Amino acid sequence: MSQTSGGRFEGKVAIVTGASRGIGFAVAERFVADGGRVCITARKADALAEAVEQLGGHERAIFVAGAADDAAHQDDVVAATTDAFGPVDFLVNNTGINPAYGRMIDIDLAAANKIFQVNVVAAIGWAQKVYRSSLAERGGAIVNIASVAGQRPAPGIGTYGASKAALIHVTEELAVELGPNIRVNAVAPAVVKTRFAEALYEGREDEVSAPYPLKRLGVPDDIGSVVTFLLSDDAAWMTGQTLTIDGGVLLTGGV
Repeated sequence: MSQTSGGRFEGKVAIVTGASRGIGFAVAERFVADGGRVCITARKADALAEAVEQLGGHERAIFVAGAADDAAHQDDVVAATTDAFGPVDFLVNNTGINPAYGRMIDIDLAAANKIFQVNVVAAIGWAQKVYRSSLAERGGAIVNIASVAGQRPAPGIGTYGASKAALIHVTEELAVELGPNIRVNAVAPAVVKTRFAEALYEGREDEVSAPYPLKRLGVPDDIGSVVTFLLSDDAAWMTGQTLTIDGGVLLTGGV
């Protein structure tokens, strides 16, 4: 990983949830490469420790392991980040789960509750913690990781899609509430080649990518670059937006 001094995030601090691998790690990697310092979170400490080393060690990154929807964990992350690097400037809500596949009408409601708890309620909780800690006074930016499944029906992952539709609305609501000093935006990826999404493409990648005008699935860097753009001053007049990053698949009627 290349690192720069004097980059666009020099002196800035971010929290990125769900960042031991995949999209979250790609966001953290881009952020650090542009001079920032980051706290990454996820459930597994070993994977997080390895990710911190890849990000340049403890001068550039720290981790706190825990469950994203645990309010005490959220408090611990904000406190540890502030102690290590100073007040938080940016939050990226990347953590998401989808433990249930199949028709929404058949879903176990305990699973549905958990999906909304992690994908929506926890994202609001993270925003509250960071807002009260530093953003209310200093300003900053929040980016939520939604999904194209939240922009149109997605058979088989409908409850997940509904949670991401809710997250898109949360993004818009917070943008209205928190301006002018805090910007809140989202991205809506299509299928990205991560462990989280393997069930959607494994063993049939050519078939799944065929409807995409760009004829490939996404990779984490495709998302990381757009998220860091939204965090940066290059997006200073953007708030409440959801940028679709989908290789063009929605143009062909796919998800």
